[in-house]
Amino acid sequence: QVHLVESGGGLVQPGGSLRLSCAASGSIFSINAMGWYRQAPGKQRELVASKPSGGNTNYADSVKGRFTISRDNAKNTVYLQMNSLKPEDTAVYYCNVVWGYGAGFSSWGQGTQVTVSS
Repeated sequence: QVHLVESGGGLVQPGGSLRLSCAASGSIFSINAMGWYRQAPGKQRELVASKPSGGNTNYADSVKGRFTISRDNAKNTVYLQMNSLKPEDTAVYYCNVVWGYGAGFSSWGQGTQVTVSS
């Protein structure tokens, strides 16, 4: 069984910063990629950023230059540093890990709420 535990969400004013963390534990092996998605009310879940093992980092156009994804492979942890936050960044943020031989498994965190409002 695989567990993804997220932390770091909350309420922040426009222009502020937050740092999300997601730690993977359990029977997880051969991590292929770690990333973050978000889902705003009434909208589909969308990719925010992903960091494959040995590949190029990907960012949604809407967050480029403001968000930074990083990984601590020794801790199976992925981070999302979010700067210059905007009200349109308000959403539930989900951690995703693709793992297993042939990247055959995908696991999701429980989600953490990020609200950007004055």
